[in-house]
Amino acid sequence: MNCRNCNTAMTGNFCSHCGRPLQIDRVDWHYIVHEIQHVLHFEKGIVYTVKELLRKPGPSVHAFITVDRSRLVKPVLFLVVTSLIYSTIEHFFHIEQGYIDMNDTKNSAVSLISNWVQNHYGYANIIMGVFIAFWLKLIYRAHYNFFEILILLCFVMGMAMLILSVFAIFEGLTGLHTMKLSGVVGVLYCSWAIGHFFDRKRVVSYLKALASYLLGMVTFSVSVILLGLLVDFIKH
Repeated sequence: MNCRNCNTAMTGNFCSHCGRPLQIDRVDWHYIVHEIQHVLHFEKGIVYTVKELLRKPGPSVHAFITVDRSRLVKPVLFLVVTSLIYSTIEHFFHIEQGYIDMNDTKNSAVSLISNWVQNHYGYANIIMGVFIAFWLKLIYRAHYNFFEILILLCFVMGMAMLILSVFAIFEGLTGLHTMKLSGVVGVLYCSWAIGHFFDRKRVVSYLKALASYLLGMVTFSVSVILLGLLVDFIKH
C-alpha cells in the first residue's frame, strides 16, 4: 500500500519517507479529550507557555528560537488565540478598547479600517508586530533577524492580550473602569519581556524595548490613518 501523503510504498505501520501512519484513528470523544489535554498540558501547551512567559520570557523565547520548538505553543497561533480570547471577552462585556478611536468620522475609510483593526485583533497584532519589529531591529541592532524578532513579538503581544483579557473580565464584573490601566500594564509587560530577551542585565535594554514598542504602535496607528486618508482621497 502506498502512503496517502507522499505516495511512497509502505511496508509497515508507518511511512519510511515521511513518517505518516498507515491508518489514523477515527475522531471520537477520546480524540477530543486528548486534544484538550494537549492544549492545556502543563509541560507542553498554552498553560505551560503562559507560565514560562510570565516567569522567564527572555530565556523561554530564546530557547524556542535556537533549541527546542516543541514545548511552547506555536507563536502565531498563540497570538491569534489570545487575541480571539480578548475579542470574545470584549464583545461579551461590551468594552470598547482599541488602538485607534475614530468615532467622529464614521463614514470615512479611516473609521472603516479602524473598525477592522478592533474586530480582528489577531491579524492586526501581527501587522503591528511588523512595525515594532522594525524599530527593535533598528534600535537594538541585534544579531537576531527580523523574523526571529517577530516570533518574540507574537509571544509577547499574546501575553499582552491575556493581560487585557483579565482586566476586561474584572471591569465587566465590577463595573470599575480599569481598561486604561490594562493598557499601561500591557505595555510595561511587553517592554520588560522584550528587554529580558535581548539583555536582561542592563536597564538600558528595557528602555530600548519601551521606546521600540511605543514607536511601533505610533507608526502603526499613523499608517492606518494615512491609508484611510489615501483611500478617501482616491474615492473623491
